Amino acid sequence: MGHLHRDMKSYLSAVMLLLAAQVVQADQIVLKNGDRLTGTIVKSDTKELLLETPTAAKVTIQWDSIATITADGPVYVDTSDDQTIAGAVRTDNNQLIVTTRTVGTVTVPFANVRGLRNQTEQVAHETEVDRLRNPRLIDLWGGFLDVGYATARGNADTQTFTLNARADRSTNRDKISVFFTSIFAANSTNGPRETTANSKIGGVIYDLNLTQKWFAWGATTLESDQFQELDLRFVPAGGIGHHTINTENTKLDLRVGVSYNREFFSTGLDRNSVEIVLGNDFTHNFSKTTSLQQHLRLYPNASNGAFRMNFDTTFAAALAKWLSLQVSFIDRYLSNPVPGRKTNDMLISAGVRFSFAQ
Repeated sequence: MGHLHRDMKSYLSAVMLLLAAQVVQADQIVLKNGDRLTGTIVKSDTKELLLETPTAAKVTIQWDSIATITADGPVYVDTSDDQTIAGAVRTDNNQLIVTTRTVGTVTVPFANVRGLRNQTEQVAHETEVDRLRNPRLIDLWGGFLDVGYATARGNADTQTFTLNARADRSTNRDKISVFFTSIFAANSTNGPRETTANSKIGGVIYDLNLTQKWFAWGATTLESDQFQELDLRFVPAGGIGHHTINTENTKLDLRVGVSYNREFFSTGLDRNSVEIVLGNDFTHNFSKTTSLQQHLRLYPNASNGAFRMNFDTTFAAALAKWLSLQVSFIDRYLSNPVPGRKTNDMLISAGVRFSFAQ
């Protein structure tokens, strides 16, 4: 019995030593209020620090509330001069002391620390950086599909369907945008079903960054409108642009250029002209769930003095990461339509948005 008691005591002692060793090896965060947290540093953007505790729960800690950090590492430290230093870390008088295996001890002031990552997060970060630097054409696409539908039954019998799709691929060097908008409406209130709106516009835009602010752009747009009797409008264009606002929540690009407008009407009329292009692309995130997007193109005609405009704006409120409610306003203006047709077509629609991103 005494032998069993001694064995059990030795076993418990070994377990306690093992647990103590794990605690010693764990990363330690001491807060300014005196609280002490242990675990494994996952990552930090110097606003928040994510710590995985021994129970596998992850705790988010405000960076400003941290008094000291001690970690055996390797912890990967990003600095403001675009260097990454790896090693054991500890804090000392508002400085991060990194003990590396190759160059010894490196001192980094807290103000120069951009982020921290463990080895797993570092591998994922390097993979993403490489993908951004050398993306394939199929990489980095993001966009949305807006669907709107309205119907009336009773004294009125109408249907309206709108479809708006956009996909963007952005890198530090360039941006490709593909877009398509379709509007269809029918009315059978006073007899047989009659189409009252049927227009489509789509195209591709390519932006090439020349500097941090300036970019060159080229675009091709195809358009048709049954009730303008427009079979096809083919518009290649190009020019220069400016990233006037480029923040996390607000982006505004201004554009100026020249286009060649080739129009084919079902009346037999064909028109060729040169246009000036003036426009903007605006996006603003009011919050994490609400956003506004607006695209405007003005086309003063340099050949015959005519004028046309394409204006699209959409307000979206997210219900989930991939699903939003959206309200859209679309305006198409042509100062010289074929005889008997109006100059302006406007539409307001509401529906859902399906978003995607890589």
